[in-house]
Amino acid sequence: MPHSADLLWGAVGDISRLAALLTMAELGLADHLAHGPLDTADLATRCGAHAPSLRRVLRELAAMDLVRPAATGADAYDLTKRGAALRSDVPDSVRTSIRVLGDEGFWYALGSLPATVRAGRSAFVERYGHLYDHLANNPASRRMFDDYMAARAIPITEGLAERYRFPESATMVDVAGGKGHILASVLRANPRMRGILFDLAHVTERARQALAAAGLADRCEVVPGDFFAGVPAGGDVYLLANVLHNWDDGDAVRILRNVRRAMAPEGRVLVLEVVLPDNEEPHLGKDLDMRMLAIFNGGTERSRGEYAALLGQADLTLTQVVELGSGAGLIEGSPR
Repeated sequence: MPHSADLLWGAVGDISRLAALLTMAELGLADHLAHGPLDTADLATRCGAHAPSLRRVLRELAAMDLVRPAATGADAYDLTKRGAALRSDVPDSVRTSIRVLGDEGFWYALGSLPATVRAGRSAFVERYGHLYDHLANNPASRRMFDDYMAARAIPITEGLAERYRFPESATMVDVAGGKGHILASVLRANPRMRGILFDLAHVTERARQALAAAGLADRCEVVPGDFFAGVPAGGDVYLLANVLHNWDDGDAVRILRNVRRAMAPEGRVLVLEVVLPDNEEPHLGKDLDMRMLAIFNGGTERSRGEYAALLGQADLTLTQVVELGSGAGLIEGSPR
């Protein structure tokens, strides 16, 4: 078993490796190296970097097996198979997902976690306001965040379409559905279903364009609104994907109660979230929970039991949890 100090120093080293990874993503190094090796000076010119500083980052990236010294010269580097995942033009690229972690606000939030824990209030919120207000006021950050959420959703949406049986001709209301990437996946897999994309007004125009581009405009209505005021009525299925973990228990119950009032008598609510284990074993959700703690006042990842309690307060019963992979679960609730 590794010595406890080795584990701690490994975590310290992870911060440095993340900084190098962020640099690779932000400077687009994988795109520049996509067609063959480049010497450091040429690469620095192409990405607008200081060559001696870039050389030091490349040395760290080589240790991470993201680049490798090229056979063409002692000061040239080539892209590895692992590093190719940061190219912008490959399927399932992780470049934007990495870049969003280097956004000034996100970086500040995690670095200020000690202050958040001392105060019981998010240092991010104190400086930047609520995350979604911050994104609305910063288009570049919003675009990166939207792309990150879409990339993160890919394996989860694939699991959703494969592992959950939707009613054949149901109407699904995607509450706070963003650009509609999850809704689009469900509609493509279930051609007799219809959809309603519900989100804030500044989001819905992008959603309308994305759903039209996916060829789903005739099967999907886009409705602007605020889920604290209410949600579209009469749906058979209400999806809350990565929504409730942004809010404390009181606000989460308010959202669920609005859904409960709006749904059809035989309707159901689907809560798509990371579900924490009930023990102390390592789990992706515990890592994500540190981000929730840092970025939101009251936002938190929850266990199955905690979601059952929230549903109960909204006159709903937890009926099943479907594992979707990547740490996510689909929590189904039905009216009592």
